[in-house]
Amino acid sequence: MRAVIYARYSSDNQTEASIEGQLRECMEFAEHAGIDVIRSYIDRALSAKSDNRPEFQQMIKDSYKHAFDCIIVWKLDRFSRNRYDSAHYKALLRKNGVKVVSAKEAIAEGSEGILLESVLEGMAEYYSAELAEKVVRGMTENVLKGISNGGQITFGYKVNADRKFEPHETFAPILQEIFTMYADGRTIKYIVDYLYKRNIRSYRGGKINGTGVQRMLSNRRYLGEYKFRDVTIPNIIPPLVSEDLFERVQQRLAKNKKAPARHKAEDDYLLTLKLFCGKCGTHMVGESGMGTSRVYRYYKCANTKKVHICDKKSVRKDWIEDLVVEKAMKILHDDKLVEYLTERIFVLQGEENPRIPRLKEQLADTEKRIENLMNAIEQGIITDTTKDRLAQLESKKKEIEITLLQEKIKKPFLTKEQIRFGIEKFRKLDITTIEGKRRLIDGFVNSIYLYDDRFDITFNFKDGTQTVFFSEIEATKNSDIKSLGAPKARFKAIFARKTGFFRSLFCKLNRK
Repeated sequence: MRAVIYARYSSDNQTEASIEGQLRECMEFAEHAGIDVIRSYIDRALSAKSDNRPEFQQMIKDSYKHAFDCIIVWKLDRFSRNRYDSAHYKALLRKNGVKVVSAKEAIAEGSEGILLESVLEGMAEYYSAELAEKVVRGMTENVLKGISNGGQITFGYKVNADRKFEPHETFAPILQEIFTMYADGRTIKYIVDYLYKRNIRSYRGGKINGTGVQRMLSNRRYLGEYKFRDVTIPNIIPPLVSEDLFERVQQRLAKNKKAPARHKAEDDYLLTLKLFCGKCGTHMVGESGMGTSRVYRYYKCANTKKVHICDKKSVRKDWIEDLVVEKAMKILHDDKLVEYLTERIFVLQGEENPRIPRLKEQLADTEKRIENLMNAIEQGIITDTTKDRLAQLESKKKEIEITLLQEKIKKPFLTKEQIRFGIEKFRKLDITTIEGKRRLIDGFVNSIYLYDDRFDITFNFKDGTQTVFFSEIEATKNSDIKSLGAPKARFKAIFARKTGFFRSLFCKLNRK
C-alpha cells in the first residue's frame, strides 16, 4: 500500500516543531503497518476549519492520479475540523480509491461522526441518483428522436443546427475508405500509416492510432444504429457503410482477434487499518501466497511478519471479513438501535460546525460595543473618533451577520426522517459484492481486535462494542481461525518439485 502524509498546524500556540512530531509519528505508524510513504503535504499556520489550504487542495488534486491509496494524518482533526468538509472530501477521495487514517487514533474519536459522514454521503448519492435518472430519461428521449446527446462526435459524422447527425463532407468518404481497406486485407498498422501520411487526424487534432481505428471498425453507429445505455434504435441516423461491408470487416476482426492478456487482480483487503492484533495491539496486514492449486489470502500481525515478536496466528481473509459484515448487518436490522442512531446523529448535527458559536459570540460582542458607543453619544460624547469607530463596528456587524448566514446555509441540516432513510439504505446494500461490503464496513465498523479465542468489534456509535467468541460460531466457520494456509502449501509444492528434480538427476547419473 502506498501512502502520503498530511500534516498541519494552526497559528494558535503551535510551532514548526509540531510538524516534525506529526511527520515522525506518522512515519512510525506507516513503517509498523507495512505502508510505503511516497511524499508529504504540509500546511503551516492554517486552520482546519476551512478547506482553503494550498497543500490540502493539491493533495486532493493528486488523488485523481491514483498514485497513492492512503492519506495518513497524526489525528483526524489535522484533516478537517468541519464535519461537512470532511464528509465531502472523504467521499471524493473514496471515489479515487484513497482512504484517510489516523496514526494516533486506533479507535477514532467521535466515531458517531463517521456514521454521520456515511449517512450524508448516502443522502448525497440518493439525490445524485435521482438527478441522474432525470438526465438519463431526457437523453433517452433524444436517442429515440435521433438527436445528439453532445460529447465527442463520431468520426465521419457532423451535427447540424437541429442536433441531428449528418455525413461529414470530408471525413465520411475517408471512413468508408478505412472499412474498404481493412475488408480487402490491409492491416490496422497499414491504415494508421496511411492516415498519418495523408495528415488525417481526429476531430480534436490528435493522431489516429491503432486503437482508434479498431474502435471505428467495430462501431455499429456506421450502420445507422444509435445506442444509449440499453436502448438501441436502428436506422435512426444516416448509415456510412453497407451491411455487407460491415459484416466482412467484423468477420476479419474476429479472425485476427487475440486473447486479451490476463492481469493479476490486486487483492482487496477490506479490514486494512481496522483489524488489530489482540495480543500486541498492532495492525494486522493483508498477505497472500500460492498453494498447489489456488491463492490463499489472509491477515497477519505486522509484528509477526516483520520482527517476529508476536505469536498471533494468521486468519483467513474471507472468513473474518464475512463474519464482520454479518455482525454489522445484524445491527442494521435492530429497529431500536436505528432509532437511537437517528436521534444521536440528529443531535450531533448541531454540534458539528464550530464556526457558528464563535460567530455568534463575535456578533454579541460587536453589538455590545455599538451599544456602549450609542450610550456615550446620548450623553453628548461625540467626536470624529467616536463616529469613525461606530462606522467600523457597524460594518463589522454586517460582515459577521452575512458570514453567519452563509455558514447556516452551507450546512445541510437533515431531518430525522432523512437520517433514518439514510441509515436504512445500508440494509439494501448488496453484500455479495466487494463494494457493498466496503461501504458497510467503512460506515459502521470502527475497529476489530482479534484474539485466539474471540474478537472484539467496535461500531461507530456509543457503547457499540461487541465480543464474539469463536466457540459460539459454527464449526464450519471456526475451522479457518488458526489456518496459516498459504505458506505451508507453497513450501510443500516447492519441496515436491525440488525432490522430483534431484531424484531424476540421481537416476540419470546412476545409468551413466
